[in-house]
Amino acid sequence: MTKGPCDAEELRTLFLFEKLTDEQLDRLCREGFVTTVEQGVLFTEGEPATCFYVLIEGGVSLSRRVGDDDVETHRTTQRGVYAGAWQAYLGDQVPQVYNNTLTVTEPSRFYVLDAEKLASVMRDWFPMAVHMLEGLFFGFHNTQQAVAQRERLLALGSLSAGLTHELNNPAAAAVRATSSLRERVTAMRHKLRLIASGPFDRAILESLITLQEDAVEHAAKAPDLSPMEAGDREDAVTDWLDDHDIGGGWEMAATFVAAGLGPSWFEKVAATVGQPDQLEGAIRWLYYTIETEQLMSEIEDSTTRVSSLVGAAKQYSQLDRAPNRTVDVHELLDSTLTMLARKIGDGITVVRDYDRELPPIPVYAAELNQVWTNLVDNAVWAMDGGGTLTVRTAADGDRLLVEIGDTGPGIDPEILGRIYDPFFTTKPFGEGTGLGLDISWRIVVKKHHGDLRVESVPGDTRFQVRLPLRP
Repeated sequence: MTKGPCDAEELRTLFLFEKLTDEQLDRLCREGFVTTVEQGVLFTEGEPATCFYVLIEGGVSLSRRVGDDDVETHRTTQRGVYAGAWQAYLGDQVPQVYNNTLTVTEPSRFYVLDAEKLASVMRDWFPMAVHMLEGLFFGFHNTQQAVAQRERLLALGSLSAGLTHELNNPAAAAVRATSSLRERVTAMRHKLRLIASGPFDRAILESLITLQEDAVEHAAKAPDLSPMEAGDREDAVTDWLDDHDIGGGWEMAATFVAAGLGPSWFEKVAATVGQPDQLEGAIRWLYYTIETEQLMSEIEDSTTRVSSLVGAAKQYSQLDRAPNRTVDVHELLDSTLTMLARKIGDGITVVRDYDRELPPIPVYAAELNQVWTNLVDNAVWAMDGGGTLTVRTAADGDRLLVEIGDTGPGIDPEILGRIYDPFFTTKPFGEGTGLGLDISWRIVVKKHHGDLRVESVPGDTRFQVRLPLRP
């Protein structure tokens, strides 16, 4: 690097130095120098930070390493912008390496100061300011780490509580159904013994078994009834059973109606049995058969629900999976909605508007689930228990669009520009940390080279995440 002469008056024209005294400017010129740099990389992220650079004229571009790519974060021709070893005043308290890569975009002139000399100048001229900057730097860094950790723990606690509640319901239902099933199987064996010891011949027993299979088929295909329809049919079944001197008809009616069986089917049973004194035993045996099938279906549904929840939790947490992989984004969205089902509640309608033709994309799945969690959680909070949550996917050029919309009151235009700022929140004290959107922005923009935007009017707020379709 060729060292050229330094002009104190030229330095004074740069905003960084305009308030310095003549003596201070003379010192900068004695300890630093001016150099001309052609187009190319001046320093690279991660290398030891040895110099502090101030642009006198020309143009520069700053970039950060994200995965295997360099992402440009800033491009400018503004005189006086600086980069390089600007954290030299912190000494050994932080790693003294370049935090980004600086590329010269056109032949440029820089004022250059050695990192150790910069640290000495700052300590000599601004001793109090250096202490305050140290406190500000480390205080902000520690606060951000602590609050980010709390944000993750709050989300984990909320999800754990919701998952526990969701798992408890089907598990408890399966336990209850299993206990009832044991009683029904015992009763069914008892009735079968009575039927077998009764006066029925082989042909009648075979017909009863056929009716039993017919009842099971009816139960599997039974239509869903409105409360009024079910009530009318239960009354008809109760009347038929009472007319044929079968006790407790009102207790059995709901089970028979749920299986799609009514008086016409009972007539077939009566015709098959032939003997009125044996009809009640046959009806109860068939009742236990149907109830047993319903209990087994309930156990199957409950255990399937548990299995689905465990699968969703595994999908959400991305356990035992590579951090970066190609996935169907709809799987991630569905697992997040499942995990947040209890928080969403019954008052909010969830609409899934998915474009299933979209291809799988390469992403950091666990981090993206954190983005969906933050956006859905904010939408649910904004709607305050009632509204419509819309999750939409679509192709948008060479990117995949995920849009999460709500029908809440919208975002005040006066604060729209601040929503991504760390620690900024509109939630009451203790309910939000103000890092959810900041973290989401970093994951989408910094880690995935994507884009995160928001469109908001009262009754229609949409957060739009755009992710590259290809690596």
